Amino acid sequence: MSNQTPTIIVTGGAGYIGSHTIIELLQQTDYIIVSIDNFSNSNADTFDRIESITGKRVKNLNVDICNLEALELAFGTIKNPIGIIHFAAFKAVGDSVNMPLTYYHNNLESLINLLKISEKLQIKNFIFSSSCSVYGNVDKLPVTEDTPFSKAESPYAHTKQIGEDILINYVKSNPAFKAVLLRYFNPVGAHNSGLNGELSKDKPNNLVPFITQSAVGILPPLTVFGDDYDTRDGSCIRDYIHVSDIADAHVKAMNYVINDNQKTNTSIFNLGTGNGVTVFEAIQSFEKVSEQKLNYKVGERRAGDVIKIYANNNLAKQELGWDPKNGLDEMMLSAWKWQLNLGKQK
Repeated sequence: MSNQTPTIIVTGGAGYIGSHTIIELLQQTDYIIVSIDNFSNSNADTFDRIESITGKRVKNLNVDICNLEALELAFGTIKNPIGIIHFAAFKAVGDSVNMPLTYYHNNLESLINLLKISEKLQIKNFIFSSSCSVYGNVDKLPVTEDTPFSKAESPYAHTKQIGEDILINYVKSNPAFKAVLLRYFNPVGAHNSGLNGELSKDKPNNLVPFITQSAVGILPPLTVFGDDYDTRDGSCIRDYIHVSDIADAHVKAMNYVINDNQKTNTSIFNLGTGNGVTVFEAIQSFEKVSEQKLNYKVGERRAGDVIKIYANNNLAKQELGWDPKNGLDEMMLSAWKWQLNLGKQK
């Protein structure tokens, strides 16, 4: 075993969840952290924000993970890599419906390349960014890790289903390899300092940044996609969870595999609060913490949307010792602080 400090590699480290996970890794562990991000949907300023919060500068390797040769060269510069946290994927449900081949290529090729390199370099600890979208429209709530998959509602969700299968089958053939699949429900909010949050190059696809950008006049009034669903107020129900709570789960998951605490070589955990929130309830929470009225309208249903979903998170609590700390108001307030910090920037 090398005497060098171990390195954790975070793909998509300049992205929304990746950057918050780097912050938690820097604050909670002594690992060296290296990011791999080609800024296809992020920017290099993220590392300035991480440094402003943690006081530490993270090295980023600007590489397209779908380019195996370039990725191998990049990994060759990393000393003592012991784990990978893989975020780098395209994630917009609507875009995946319109550009399925782009999503299948990027989301699956990147994972396969990372596994090829993991095998070559004997990197044995792998955390995979999955999604509650793998469940599709379910018959029974809350969702447990054993809930059977329904048909994927979008190509994006399908890439996560396939990605999980790839990992599960790879681990079966490589008993020394350990993987944790984290199925996020709906990450929202920003670092509680207001100094780092969601920053997409394009129009946001997630509800909360659309709310905050609409509130400051960057975007037109928010459209609620459907108010005639079979839910308590007609709008879709999601399990919103603070991004820093999601990030904390990744730190715990990495420690879980490195410390050999797994019962099996592949572990799967839901990451959610366990509470379903409607779109209208999210809007009401924002109006409360921001002390202003949001201008919004109701539109048609959106293709690919699941009607309602929320998690049973007991397994993550038991196995990882993870417990989400932030409620809906904290999520909305942190997102609002981040938007005010950005001002009129997109």
